[in-house]
Amino acid sequence: MKFLFCFCFLSIATFGQAEFEVTENLILKEQFLSAEKLMTEYVKKHPHNLKGIELLGDAYGHQKKWDNAIEQYKKLVDLSPATANYHYKYGGAMGMKALSINKIKALGIIGDVKQAFLTAAQLDPNHLDTRWALVELYMKLPGIIGGSKNKALDYAKELQRLSKVDGFLAKGFIYEHDKDYPLAEKYYQLAIEEGGSLVCYDKLTKLYQLQKQPVRAIANMEVALSNHNHNNLNYQIGKTAATNQIELDKGVQHLKAYLKHYAITDEVAPAWANFYLGKIYGFQNDKAEGLKYTNLALADDPQNEQFLKLKQALLQLP
Repeated sequence: MKFLFCFCFLSIATFGQAEFEVTENLILKEQFLSAEKLMTEYVKKHPHNLKGIELLGDAYGHQKKWDNAIEQYKKLVDLSPATANYHYKYGGAMGMKALSINKIKALGIIGDVKQAFLTAAQLDPNHLDTRWALVELYMKLPGIIGGSKNKALDYAKELQRLSKVDGFLAKGFIYEHDKDYPLAEKYYQLAIEEGGSLVCYDKLTKLYQLQKQPVRAIANMEVALSNHNHNNLNYQIGKTAATNQIELDKGVQHLKAYLKHYAITDEVAPAWANFYLGKIYGFQNDKAEGLKYTNLALADDPQNEQFLKLKQALLQLP
């Protein structure tokens, strides 16, 4: 009898784990509604299962169904109040809801958002995501309702204790938000030196673009490309060259490299690389090559207004 009980318990647990794995795969594939439906049924049968509730909340969150996500994460907080990640997710869902409603209504939520993040930080002194959330919250909130650059810097220092790269990126974010661009650049460069990930390079590139410094943005992306060989950088370099009418030969080189190495996992469809090639050749008064690549873009997307306008402009060239 004891053996039968253990066998049945193991079967139920295994079945639940299988459903969790299916749900996690659905979320990875961005099939969020299917994940929601599967976990809704599971949670009905197992209303106190923490993993099921969390996955249901995640499925709602990915669909921006903030009230539903908040409801599920609140259950987690009530069932397991000592788990930092549950408070973090609860605060995050409330924060996203606050961003989606009018500012007057949002004021009534902000206090709960802050408290959830602070609780998560107290429960887990090593929780990176919570400290990032607090950095962003304190920088984005107006001072009159609790925003504070100094408190944001305090949590950036905590991040730096846990991860130098995250600390440098957080400080870069703070100073960029505060429009102190030289200091932001300094910390993004330190992040590159410390970690050198694509994220670090991307932060510095976007800072240069924000300051309308496309030459420096291109130079930074070229260094990133040499270190990571990430094909999307070829597209971004070419697009930056085309939209700013600078370093046009370099733009051609990188856009052609993007097309040559294009894979389905790349971020941008080939039509857009062809479009920017058409623009560059137009700037160079090369009508034949401009039309060649613009027609390739139109072959993939015949109704695209930008592509059609470019073709008309190229046809006007002598």
